[in-house]
Amino acid sequence: MTKETPVDASTWDPAQYARFAADRGRPFVDLLARVHHPGPTRVVDLGCGPGDLTATLLDRWPDARIEGVDSSPEMVAEFRRRIDRTAPPGAASGEGRSGLSVHQADLRDWVSAAAPASYDVVVSNAALQWVPRHLELLPQLVKLLAPGGRLAIQIPGNHEAPSHRLLRELATSEPFAAHVGRLAQRPVLPGPADYLSALSALGLGVDAWETTYLHVLQGPDPVWEWIRGTGARPVLQGLPAELREEFAELYRARLREAYPAQEHGTVLPFRRVFAVGQVT
Repeated sequence: MTKETPVDASTWDPAQYARFAADRGRPFVDLLARVHHPGPTRVVDLGCGPGDLTATLLDRWPDARIEGVDSSPEMVAEFRRRIDRTAPPGAASGEGRSGLSVHQADLRDWVSAAAPASYDVVVSNAALQWVPRHLELLPQLVKLLAPGGRLAIQIPGNHEAPSHRLLRELATSEPFAAHVGRLAQRPVLPGPADYLSALSALGLGVDAWETTYLHVLQGPDPVWEWIRGTGARPVLQGLPAELREEFAELYRARLREAYPAQEHGTVLPFRRVFAVGQVT
């Protein structure tokens, strides 16, 4: 990244996020492979992003109403464009492929307002890590489930990886600490055993596990390109423009050392945490 192409600090960039769509999509596929519902009629994806993965739920359950919820205006706008591309002639915006819809809302607010026992499947893929103390939200999520319903959750579990450790170290050093030091604090996130305990206490049958993926990335500074679209965004957004480029250059250099390019590509190990709960 050069001065002529400054680091983007917008809240979310669907195009940047989609650069590694296949790798980011693997955990979603693996999560849904363990959701064995015989025939849901209503499904919601909380933190749906641009909707490419959410739309696949309609392929699996063509008779279901599939809803997406996301707080990002950029992501919701991209999802609506996706829906519009499937719209029949004369349909209003957002009335595309039958059964698929999206709502812009804060996740906690949406869950609080949703009717209980409304959904056969509630999915949250790589979203709840942005919600502080989200284990406290689980009772409300469980209340959304109809009899026999499933709650499927996946979050990153890589906050001790070099990518995140280096981000914290740099953000808490000068001259950056005064602006973003607090944004780089390590979040306290659940592991599989935490989900197993919490969801079992709520009366669900639980399948919880973890997987470490070895993503083989191509191109220059691929780990930087990956993380600047997700985990590094709060820090980049919090920095003033005059420091953002300096931070990015230092961070890229440290990432290159931690994740050296190899003949077959740059390997990014990425731990993910999964849980599927079933109303019994």
